[in-house]
Amino acid sequence: MDLTVIGMISGTSYDAIDAAAADFSLADDEIVCHPRGLYSEDVSDELRARIAAALPPHPTTMEEVCRLDTELGRLFGSVAAAANDHLTGGSGDLIVSHGQTVFHWVEGAHALGTLQLGAAAWIAEATGVTTVSDLRTRDLTRGGHGAPLASTLDALLVLGDEARRGSLNLGGIANITVRDGDGNVIAYDLGPANALMDSAVSDATAGAERMDASGARAARGTVHAALLDRLLAEPYYRAAPPKSTGKELFHADYVRDAVGELEIGTDDLLATLTELTARLVADACRTHELTELVVAGGGVRNPTLMRRITELAAPARVRPVDDFGLPAQAKEAYLFGLLGYLSVHGLEGTIASATGARTGSILGSLTPGATPLRLPEPAVVRPRRMVVK
Repeated sequence: MDLTVIGMISGTSYDAIDAAAADFSLADDEIVCHPRGLYSEDVSDELRARIAAALPPHPTTMEEVCRLDTELGRLFGSVAAAANDHLTGGSGDLIVSHGQTVFHWVEGAHALGTLQLGAAAWIAEATGVTTVSDLRTRDLTRGGHGAPLASTLDALLVLGDEARRGSLNLGGIANITVRDGDGNVIAYDLGPANALMDSAVSDATAGAERMDASGARAARGTVHAALLDRLLAEPYYRAAPPKSTGKELFHADYVRDAVGELEIGTDDLLATLTELTARLVADACRTHELTELVVAGGGVRNPTLMRRITELAAPARVRPVDDFGLPAQAKEAYLFGLLGYLSVHGLEGTIASATGARTGSILGSLTPGATPLRLPEPAVVRPRRMVVK
């Protein structure tokens, strides 16, 4: 069934909400995606500060969690309504909201829980459109990490031929999807990308700056070898996939603890954190013997980071996901649109080998819109590829 779907995401940087609209259709084992554009709205400084104050390692209260869930739900609802107007002329059939992750509970090799705020009822009420939310939890119930969910889109769009290709997302956390020697899809969080860089800049400027814009500070700085060695000693990097992480581990205090007694300027700190991410990516390219690396996410707008990844990942060729038809900035929003489309057709949205689950799962919870809930007839064939037209 053809559906116009709006996928929404607020990432680990929680600086904006992205909403991407696309027409999806399914023919036999092929999904066709026709992108209709991206609509974004910034998160206010006041709300960003409150989200940051509620994240680990800070304490919070159930009152504040309740307030944030409501206020984020209202904000997501407002963005969804505007995206539906601007991108589809009000013709959206389905909205899929990832929400705002505030905690991802991992102990050892196992993910035990995950929490995304932004109550879906506010979205359905603001738009009158059926809304899919809570897209990670079902995978956790089957032993998976609920991440990286990008592996589903990656497998359909990027890893569809015999090339030794990897798909990398540079958000707050960097994650990668590859195929192993037997053709199985493997995906996991590499470690920090923008998360530590953003927190270091905000910390150094007392919040006056949110990020290392265009990688300018890192470009001026020099990598501090001793600090880089300390950072690379993190045990997470040596854990075998499947694995997932987030700001529960990689937060501002993590950087302060690593710096310790070392004397290091802000630009040198940013150069070192940038080098850390580039090293993690390059190590993965060598481990999986990649000849190509397809990159998406906010990190592609950091030329210093991209230059170091390109240099260190060689001989693997680095190219943007735009070459496959999706804009790098909007990939995650389109991903959630795809996952919602699969869910309402009764199709699994996860790949068990990628998340570590026992089996794949049909993802999400459904909140009806202004009319009675009517789902398409279940699909009988799991799609094997996606094309963008």
